[in-house]
Amino acid sequence: MTFEYQPLLESIAATTAQRAASVDRGEFPTETLRALGDAGLLGLISAAEVGGKGLGLPAAAAVVERLARECGSTAMVVCMHFCATAVIEALGPIEIRRAIAAGKHLTTLALSEAGSRSQFWVPLSTARADGSDVVLDARKSFATSAGHADSYVWSSKPVAGGELSTLWLVPRTTPGVRVPAAGFDGLGLRGNDSSPIIAEAARVPATARLGEDGGGFAIMMGTVLPWFNVLAAAVSVGLMEAATQRTCSHAAGTQFQHAGSTIADLPTIRAYIARMRIKTDQASTLVADTIAAIAAGRADATLRVLESKAAAGEAAAEVTDIAMRVCGGAAFRKEVGVERIFRDARAATVMGPTTDVLFDFIGKAACGLPLF
Repeated sequence: MTFEYQPLLESIAATTAQRAASVDRGEFPTETLRALGDAGLLGLISAAEVGGKGLGLPAAAAVVERLARECGSTAMVVCMHFCATAVIEALGPIEIRRAIAAGKHLTTLALSEAGSRSQFWVPLSTARADGSDVVLDARKSFATSAGHADSYVWSSKPVAGGELSTLWLVPRTTPGVRVPAAGFDGLGLRGNDSSPIIAEAARVPATARLGEDGGGFAIMMGTVLPWFNVLAAAVSVGLMEAATQRTCSHAAGTQFQHAGSTIADLPTIRAYIARMRIKTDQASTLVADTIAAIAAGRADATLRVLESKAAAGEAAAEVTDIAMRVCGGAAFRKEVGVERIFRDARAATVMGPTTDVLFDFIGKAACGLPLF
């Protein structure tokens, strides 16, 4: 996917590549985010009326896919920023919308909770009215950019009670809100600052509510799920593209000196690379078709949304497995560049909605059964 800001994006991607190793050691991608903000790309999907670029999901997918080729952590930070921005653009205050459009406000989603695991649409967090304020108590399990985002799109049980949810726009600096973990030391995506968030009697004005009390589920399903699934799939595609390109370069450039041939001269290696290329192109095509289905309001749009993340996540795991096999012992060293991609690609299958949950949803949709 390409779009009008592609040359600018390529320049920023070069900065991202230079910082990728440091980010993989746990450094937050501040430099790339500053460059994206200065270029107006953090405000890519913000409306022109608030100073944004006024572009939509196709452009957002192009940005995260390109960034993911260089650094999965950076791409995931931007993915979550766009997902939260989509909600804020529809329902948030104009001053925050303007700050996002100006590249001066990073936001993220704070939906996942330990008690409901990957079923992020079922918050256990509470919200109670206290005069003109609302008091929030929560144990969020993971939020990307937890210690760096300026705000969270936050879920809780409704103030009025019930089994649905309500969304809030919560500043990170709200008294009573804290990020207990110091960075993220996980298998992959080490630089995305994915950490728990705790709220203990955190007070926000009632006007911080996004949408109606009890309306959070509809927003999650109608806005958050499509944006997140498509952009997460685009991240997987970017990782696959990087793995495929680096594996090809390694295979073509590594010789059996005694035989005067390269690894790529082996038919078995070419067959492996062909599988990588096919899987990458299939996932990329599915993402593009999902975006087209959403834009056209096609009857299969929901099915495509569900399929996109599941298919791309599974394909990324397979493609990066093959990359490690083809590159052999050299793949375990940093200089080949595939072991980081291998680790980063693992996250897609376990980020909610997980691949297994999506398979269940897809099976229900295919059988004509309700998802919930």
